[in-house]
Amino acid sequence: MISKLTGRLVEKQPPQIVIDVAGVGYEVDVSMQTFYNLPPLNESVQLYTQLVVREDAHLLFGFGSQSERATFRQLVKVSGIGAKTALGILSVMNADELAQAVAQEDIKRLSSVPGIGKKTAERMVLELRGKLVAEQSSGLFAPAPVVDETDDIVSTLLALGYNEREARAAVKGLPAGTDVSEGVRLALKNLLK
Repeated sequence: MISKLTGRLVEKQPPQIVIDVAGVGYEVDVSMQTFYNLPPLNESVQLYTQLVVREDAHLLFGFGSQSERATFRQLVKVSGIGAKTALGILSVMNADELAQAVAQEDIKRLSSVPGIGKKTAERMVLELRGKLVAEQSSGLFAPAPVVDETDDIVSTLLALGYNEREARAAVKGLPAGTDVSEGVRLALKNLLK
């Protein structure tokens, strides 16, 4: 199994990136939480990974912390949640926020994630209770540069399954100069209210 990759970031096209490790390019799917904390292109990056083998493909998923990877591993064990859905959940909530939502049995918050209905949210609470621990995770790469682009935030929300009206409403009132990562996080919190 491939557990960790360290190399040069050569492509960034959400949610996929390509890491060049000694001349071999690894295509890796990452959560939006991880994506917005990636360094600029051609910089060094290190990610924890999880290889998912399916009948029709071998998929590599990357995470900025061991905590995020451990959460992903627990999510894919839940009946009805596949790797892509688990990655979508981690795009909306970081590992600590998900652990808190499960511990508080916050079905409304969990079911607000695109692709997660009420029954799946209830199953998540039932099957993940006591298995997710909120802890401060340390990233393995430099934070992204500050960007103030509302269109990028809206595009990310659209990619996560929200409609244009919801996305535009969520970004209204964001502070000027908010970078994309923080903007997406704040917009998602607005949508979860």
